[in-house]
Amino acid sequence: MEKSALQIARSAYQPKLPLGLQGAVKVKEGEATQSVDNQEEIKALFPNTYGMPLVEFVPGEETKHEPMNVGIILSGGQAPGGHNVITGLFDMVKKLNPANRLYGFILGPGGLVDHKYMELTKEIVDEYRNTGGFDMIGSGRTKLEKEEQFEKGLEIIRELGIKAVVIIGGDDSNTNACVLAEYYAAKKYGVQVIGCPKTIDGDLKNAQIETSFGFDTACKTYSELIGNIERDCNSARKYWHFIKVMGRSASHIALECALQTQPNICLISEEIEQKGMSLNDIVDYIAQAVVCRAQDGNNFGTVIIPEGVIEFIPAIKKLIAQLNDVLAMPEAKDISRDEQVDFAKSHLSDENLAVFNSLPVGVARQLALDRDPHGNVQVSLIETEKLLSTMVAQKLEKMKKEGKYTGKFATQHHFFGYEGRCAAPSNFDADYCYALGASAAQLIAAGKTGYMAIVQNTTAPAAEWKAGGVPITMMMNMERRNGEMKPVIRKALVELDGAPFKCFASQRERWARETAYVYPGPIQYWGPTEVCDQPTKTLALEQGK
Repeated sequence: MEKSALQIARSAYQPKLPLGLQGAVKVKEGEATQSVDNQEEIKALFPNTYGMPLVEFVPGEETKHEPMNVGIILSGGQAPGGHNVITGLFDMVKKLNPANRLYGFILGPGGLVDHKYMELTKEIVDEYRNTGGFDMIGSGRTKLEKEEQFEKGLEIIRELGIKAVVIIGGDDSNTNACVLAEYYAAKKYGVQVIGCPKTIDGDLKNAQIETSFGFDTACKTYSELIGNIERDCNSARKYWHFIKVMGRSASHIALECALQTQPNICLISEEIEQKGMSLNDIVDYIAQAVVCRAQDGNNFGTVIIPEGVIEFIPAIKKLIAQLNDVLAMPEAKDISRDEQVDFAKSHLSDENLAVFNSLPVGVARQLALDRDPHGNVQVSLIETEKLLSTMVAQKLEKMKKEGKYTGKFATQHHFFGYEGRCAAPSNFDADYCYALGASAAQLIAAGKTGYMAIVQNTTAPAAEWKAGGVPITMMMNMERRNGEMKPVIRKALVELDGAPFKCFASQRERWARETAYVYPGPIQYWGPTEVCDQPTKTLALEQGK
């Protein structure tokens, strides 16, 4: 593999480990746990993996570990640091017993089902230390949910003598990991399953998981790009830049990027839902800021938009919920794409049909057509940034005719998504992921299954981090998916009474009027701690740092 000068220098970086993982490890067990909601239903569905204790790793005595083989799967979208989870797992597995072996399943969960794998040797693993991407073994979105998949996977697990499988993924992938763990435990197959919290969206977060890996690097990458655009914006002084960023189900990325770059406007989907805002309310809000800046002679600005914002507008959210149910109906599966829109419209309530008909034709069609494998609208395909800027332009034209606006309004559009998913991990993510991989190895050695590896106290120096595990069932509740109730890990939305949002809300009126841009610049790997080792502003604010 060809390497850049940065990659060569970066491969020598040795990630820092929490004290509890540096030497011999002892398992400290906490109280029994229960799910965040729907306790009876979750307990009934997961009788073998429910109610297990929280686990923390602390320094202990040297013990002998029998040889074991481990399998690893990268599931879902890429996130910076995935390779360091694998290197952390590899190093700890080999430290426990040099005879241990690690197998990577190719292109995600499908690799387990289709028996596509490779042994991960030191030579292979060393090539990928501290690199972005998931290209060591690739990733995929196959859902592990059927018994025949579990049994097919078991064949290769038995053939390779694998004791445990580690699944690196987001909330859906870890939900599937929990289902797999429960199935193998119920059948007494002796196969452990461990999860790892990955998503750049930042919505896999709770009292045990302080942040999902990749969020830090992705936000810093996007913030560099947004800062560059702000500087260009402030140099040319003639464009309003509408910037959509990833984050379908929550606005964590948008909020973090706003805290780092101080744009004129940042929409927060959760607030839009709470306030019951309509599409027109959002357009009015942006237009008002454009008018105010024009009065000061500033016909330029920046707007950050979370990609899932349209799903949070209450009227559209109700429409999408009914569309999801309609398109999950058996008769919807046999109709062509051309017929799908008419089929959907014929099954909508009068209220939802009125909302559907009020939307621009392209957006309405998008809502009624493609779904992702989990049955969700593919909101990243909806060009919300163009939709909003077009509607703002129409609003301003009307105001011009009424003599309420005399400025100029020219726009540029951007969508930052894939640019951040495979960036070389920041020092924070390199350390955090390495510790997660090492924790996963220790969970396996401790005989645990149905757990997710966790690392806490992450705004302190890495040696003071606390590593351990949380039962996945603890994070679950029942939610409607594809027309039926399913056990899933609860997504973490932006908390409007949380410190990060409050900090943003206290400053946004000033940002809207003034040009208060901040230019963060690129991620730094070598240099002063205050430049290289800082966590996200979100994490620092949440922990009062």
